[in-house]
Amino acid sequence: MEFKIEKLIYGGEGIARLHDDKTGRAKAVFVPYVGPGEVVDATIIEEKPGFARARVDKILQPSPSRIEAPCPYFLRCGGCQYQHLEYTEQVNAKAQILEETLARTAKLKLDNPIQTHAAEPYQYRNRTRMRVAHDPAFAIGYYMYGSHSLQPVEQCPISSPLINRALTVLWDLGRNERINGAIREVQFFANDDDSKLLIEFFTHHDTEPDTLRSTIEALRGTMAEVVGVAVFQGAPADDTEDQRAPLTRAKSSPGAFFGERSLIYATKEFDYQVSAGAFFQVNRFLLDDMIDTVTTGRSGKMAIDLYSGGGFFSLPLAKQFQQIIAVEASTHSYADLRTNAPQNVKAIRGDADGVEARGLAVE
Repeated sequence: MEFKIEKLIYGGEGIARLHDDKTGRAKAVFVPYVGPGEVVDATIIEEKPGFARARVDKILQPSPSRIEAPCPYFLRCGGCQYQHLEYTEQVNAKAQILEETLARTAKLKLDNPIQTHAAEPYQYRNRTRMRVAHDPAFAIGYYMYGSHSLQPVEQCPISSPLINRALTVLWDLGRNERINGAIREVQFFANDDDSKLLIEFFTHHDTEPDTLRSTIEALRGTMAEVVGVAVFQGAPADDTEDQRAPLTRAKSSPGAFFGERSLIYATKEFDYQVSAGAFFQVNRFLLDDMIDTVTTGRSGKMAIDLYSGGGFFSLPLAKQFQQIIAVEASTHSYADLRTNAPQNVKAIRGDADGVEARGLAVE
């Protein structure tokens, strides 16, 4: 069946139209891995009353921006959706998607086009999280597109070089049966110059952290750059349920941490403590640009930083405003915020909407 792609939508799919014989109207058809304006031959794989999904069989008229994706796992791995398009086209598509989302959900019509900020499209991530499998064989990777089946990944082109080195080490340890079978997920976080690494292991709920000691010693013995390892039971640390709880067994057992609990992440002007389980901006090439964009030319008596994390924007804003109100719900990020913040930053732990509802108490 032939479709013409109108545009890309949130999540990376393209949207086309299918005439509905029952209603006489055009039904939306969502097609992955396409470009705006492309004509494709596709097969309907799911049809609902209001929409359908299709799989591309052949590109009949390719977009001028279509390229060969550099990642060998692209089209199978669900981690990336746009690598088949030139980077400029990816950025433009994301800006258009954001503008349409603001207009549809917030009823916000922008007077000016969205200003985009782009850097290198590869090796930019300072944080990467992957699933770990042990049966039928050891593997690390991402979910396949549209499924919960694991796609083994031995190198991730969008992650930093240090993260990829650590990924190679974990694969080697796993193939030699030196990765504890309780580990179901791993997260890597590299510092600003890609010289130090924090690793977080997520395990089954009943796992005692100390049982991972041999795995962690093997890892740290192989990579001196791994300055610390944290063990979390259950859900990943950035899931809502665990964000509001103390670190698993951190007070009762030294086994929850091995080595350092945090890294210092330096930007052009500021140093941030970033602890295991805490949030930090992920694009290591755009951090100073983001700070400049938010803070340049702004000053006054008070600024409010909602969802402040460890204070990424609060610290530069504190140099230009008399007082900063910084609101953060996560236990881990809030602890970093308290450490990082200067005296004129008032840190509040709680949900941003809850703080707004009861009003901000400003001293």
